[in-house]
Amino acid sequence: MSGAFPFDLSDATYAGAALPPEADLVVIGGGVIGICTALFAARGGARVVVLEKGRVAAEQSSRNWGWIRQQGRDPAEIPIVQEAQKLWQALARETNADIGLRRAGVTYLGYDAAAMARYEAWLPHAAEHGLDSRLLSGAEVEKLYPGMAERPLGALYTPSDLRAEPWVAVPALAEIAAREGVAIVERCAVRCLDLVGGAVHGVVTERGRVKAPRVVLAGGAWSALFLRNHGVPLPQLSVRSQVAATAPMGDVGAPAGSAPGVAFRRRADGGYTLAPGFGPDLYVGPDAVRSLRHYIPQLRADPFFVKLRPAAPRGYPDAWGTARRWQADAVTPFERMRILDPRPSPRRMAELKRRFEALFPGLGPVTFSKTWAGMIDAMPDVVPVVDHAPIPGLIIGTGMSGHGFGIGPAMGRILADLAAGRDPGHDLTRFRFDRFTDGSPMILGPDV
Repeated sequence: MSGAFPFDLSDATYAGAALPPEADLVVIGGGVIGICTALFAARGGARVVVLEKGRVAAEQSSRNWGWIRQQGRDPAEIPIVQEAQKLWQALARETNADIGLRRAGVTYLGYDAAAMARYEAWLPHAAEHGLDSRLLSGAEVEKLYPGMAERPLGALYTPSDLRAEPWVAVPALAEIAAREGVAIVERCAVRCLDLVGGAVHGVVTERGRVKAPRVVLAGGAWSALFLRNHGVPLPQLSVRSQVAATAPMGDVGAPAGSAPGVAFRRRADGGYTLAPGFGPDLYVGPDAVRSLRHYIPQLRADPFFVKLRPAAPRGYPDAWGTARRWQADAVTPFERMRILDPRPSPRRMAELKRRFEALFPGLGPVTFSKTWAGMIDAMPDVVPVVDHAPIPGLIIGTGMSGHGFGIGPAMGRILADLAAGRDPGHDLTRFRFDRFTDGSPMILGPDV
C-alpha cells in the first residue's frame, strides 16, 4: 500500500514539538476534522495548537474506506460535502505527496426491488442540490463492472464522487497546517478543560497548561468520554468497522462500489480496499446502556445491522473499567491508550475475501496484504454534532458516523468559523448539540 499503515507511535512526526503556553484556539484531536479545523483557523489569522494524545491520523481518519462521496448523504450534509470536494481538490494541489485523489464515482448495487426503491427515494435530494446521481439498469452496471458474476437489478451511481488514500492524505494535510504556522503536538493528551467561572480558559495537558479562549473538541471515539468528565452527556458510541487491503490485482472497474456483503475501492497501488457490507460491532458498555433510549429508533429501523459484543477490550472508551471521572493531575484514559487499535475478526476477514472472490471470479484468488479495524464515532441519528457546547468557549465537532474523511475539509472550515464567531455558511440546525435534550423527534439519516 501507499505509505505505512497502520501507524504507530514511532512514526509520530510532531511528538517532540514544544507545547506553546497560549493560543487563540486549541484543537483536541489530530484526525482529519481536527487538522482541517486548525488549518482553516490559521488561515483566518488565529494562533492554533493541535493536541493529539497519540499521533496524527492514527485512529479512524486513516482506517476508513477512502471514499469522498456525495451519494447517499443526509440532505443536510450534501452542501457541506460539495464544499469538501472543492476543498479536497484545492488542498491536493498544495501537498508534497500524491494523496491518490481521483474522480472515479461511487455505485450502490441493488439486487432486489427494495434496494432500488431506497435508491430512488434518495434521488430527489440529489436533484435538489444539482448532483449527477442517477439510477442505472443492470445492463449499465455490467458495462461499469464487466467481470461481475451476478448482474444486479440496477444501481445508484454518482460519477462525480471522489476517492483518496486516507493514510497518506491526512498526514499530508497536517504538513500543510504545520507549514502555515499550526503548532501540532503529538503524544500530548488533553486531560481536561481549564475553566474559569465555568467558561473555557484553556486546557490542561499531561505536559502542562495551554491558555486559550476557545477549544474545539474533535476527539472522535473519545469525545463523549472527555465531555462526561465535565458533566456534559453526549449519546455518542463507538463501533468497530473492519477493513482489508488486497495485493495489486486486475482492474474490475473504476467506481468504488457497495454490494451485499462487500464494499470495494480501487487503490492507487493497484490493489483494493475492501470492507464488509454487513454491520459493525458495538461493544456494550456503560455509555451504550445509558444511551439506549436515543438509539431505539435506529434499532427499530434495522435491528440486526449492528452486531452486539458483550464488553469492550480494556482501555476502550466505553469499556466497563474505563474511568469516567478524573482530576487534572491524574493520568487519564487518553494517556493509557495512545492509539485505539482494534483487531479485526479473522472470521469476518475470511468471509469478506470469499464474497469479493465470488463477486469478481475472474480476478482469481484474493490475497490480503493488510487487515485492520477502526472505531467509528456514531450518533443515534447518523449525523454529527457540530455546535457550541453548554460550556462557553467549547465547540464540538464529533460523531461523524463514518462520514468524516470525505466531509473533513469542509467540516474543519465550519468549525474554524464557529470558533472565530464567523458565519459558518451552512444551516447547521440538523447538527445542533441539544437535539437530544430539547424534545425533538429522532430523525434518522437516509437508509441507502
